[in-house]
Amino acid sequence: MVAVKSVWQKGFVDSGAPQEEHFEIKETELSGVNADNQPEEDGAVVVEVRYMSCDPYMRGFLKSQGRPAEEGKKIVSAFVSGVIIASRNENWIVGDLFGGSLPLSTVQVVPAKAVAGLWNLSKYIGEENLSQGIGALGMPGSTAYGGFIDVLEPKEGQTVFVSAASGAVGSIVGQIAKNVYKCTTVGSCGGQAKCDHIKSDFGYDYAIDYKSIDQSAADKGAAELKAKLKEAVPKGIDMYFENVGGIHFDAAMSSLRPKGRVAVCGGISGYNDKEGPKQVLDILSMIYTAQRIEGFVCTPWLTGQQGNFLGDMSQWIKEGKVKVEETTYNGVEQWATAFNSLFENTHRNKGKVVVKV
Repeated sequence: MVAVKSVWQKGFVDSGAPQEEHFEIKETELSGVNADNQPEEDGAVVVEVRYMSCDPYMRGFLKSQGRPAEEGKKIVSAFVSGVIIASRNENWIVGDLFGGSLPLSTVQVVPAKAVAGLWNLSKYIGEENLSQGIGALGMPGSTAYGGFIDVLEPKEGQTVFVSAASGAVGSIVGQIAKNVYKCTTVGSCGGQAKCDHIKSDFGYDYAIDYKSIDQSAADKGAAELKAKLKEAVPKGIDMYFENVGGIHFDAAMSSLRPKGRVAVCGGISGYNDKEGPKQVLDILSMIYTAQRIEGFVCTPWLTGQQGNFLGDMSQWIKEGKVKVEETTYNGVEQWATAFNSLFENTHRNKGKVVVKV
């Protein structure tokens, strides 16, 4: 008998920050294996999850959006990393390190049809760095990689503005921009300590503390942020990597130079609103200045369909061009606390938030 712990969602959360009481840990026994704990299905693997992720984008999955209440009671799925402990798949052997998007269960059988969604980390890292499989070598890293390189299409000497610059994605965007593409970097984050941190540790040229801005009215906040951007880079910005929305988006658009590009990754400032984040665009201005806004997801780069994400990122980490920073919560029971911290206690977190099982 193999004991399994899983993170369950107790119901939908349409507005406000998700709290610990919205989730629970359930204990069961591993199913889908024979007496020797080998997968019953040909092509399947059994995995031991070592690290679980919690990411802002998951907030949207908790909203009902017209679905029946019973559909809100289920195992949470997220990005995880771990070790193959049994295999009936020719592409995987026991001991292989993997990353993937799976249910948040400590041990589980991955069906044959789902195995293709795993990526092999074994030639890039050892077990001591397995947390990177849900961070720099996982969804956040591939988001930063694909969004900056292929969506923003940077050129040496250009200027990029990054919101949530101390977070899992933003910290990597800034380092790729500065250390690989030789761009001027401006980052926004909450608090002077984080501003100092992204400059000293991630190489940002300029840092803006958005918490010092009066946001009692959106237009006033956007104008103040625009003024701070102008102070840092008087000629404006060529690129904006959008993680936040709200006043950041408005200020960035009004600071964007002709032929400027915007990569839309997320909008955490509005995730807890029932209807989600919304922005207003000056379409005519975009036409006349040949500006471009593009939304994207990380899948093409994470799965190797586009670019050489795992190879490039692992090499940049080895060369010191990308520093990995994580905030670790210990124990599957802490997953809900870690998830809540993304929305209510962001001052505690630096870099990628991971849960060590």
